[in-house]
Amino acid sequence: MTGALKGHGAGAPAEYYQRDRDLQPPAHTPIYKTSVMRSPRCSLISLDQGPGEITGPTFGHGDLQPGDNDLITNYAQDGLPIGPRMILHGRVLDENARPVPNTLVEIWQANAGGRYRHKKDTYLAPIDPNFGGCGRTLTDENGYYVFRTIKPGAYPWRNYVNSWRPAHIHVSVFGHSFSQRLITQLYFEGDPLIATCPIVNTIPDQAAIGQLIAKMDMNATVPMDAMAWKFDIVLRGRRSTLFENRPEGN
Repeated sequence: MTGALKGHGAGAPAEYYQRDRDLQPPAHTPIYKTSVMRSPRCSLISLDQGPGEITGPTFGHGDLQPGDNDLITNYAQDGLPIGPRMILHGRVLDENARPVPNTLVEIWQANAGGRYRHKKDTYLAPIDPNFGGCGRTLTDENGYYVFRTIKPGAYPWRNYVNSWRPAHIHVSVFGHSFSQRLITQLYFEGDPLIATCPIVNTIPDQAAIGQLIAKMDMNATVPMDAMAWKFDIVLRGRRSTLFENRPEGN
């Protein structure tokens, strides 16, 4: 997907940067137990996109509802969600730090207790009746996006006896069609669980891990209301954000 998610306009040429495979976690990483069964045993095959992939439907401003990017209110029924209020903001950039406008950004996350609103999440933390845990927005002409939400909690998971996921938010970025999708997750600066997380530790490069950590942003914090965290998403190149679907990311 060399031409995916560019900021140059349809058909415009762009510089190409070779992916740095050394930054990516190996597909087979026994410390992350699920990877043992999920990892491929044969070499991956790179396929070019055809008309079906590059001419599909696109997501536009008309598909958004007011408040889709406000997770504090977009699911609230009879009150507001419990937990620390926060703002997540940043820019979607190409490999040369140019903005990528009109790009669909989606997020989903656990609530403040560390539980997802999902039937297969059986963690003991309670479901928050006023928090759905997902939102979406389009970047503006400067590639800027912003969400208002609740800071997610850490939660245990069945990797080893005492494995805990650090607080994190999942991020999905769409390109010019729904087949052009990149997925990653961000963590929060200063969280001690980042260093002990088996999933994080599959990444062999410390600088690459740092690119997945949102920085506290006091300049964007709303006094007596919401702490702000800044997370820029770089799509390709030497400083690109790590994405989970590697052939379409770095």
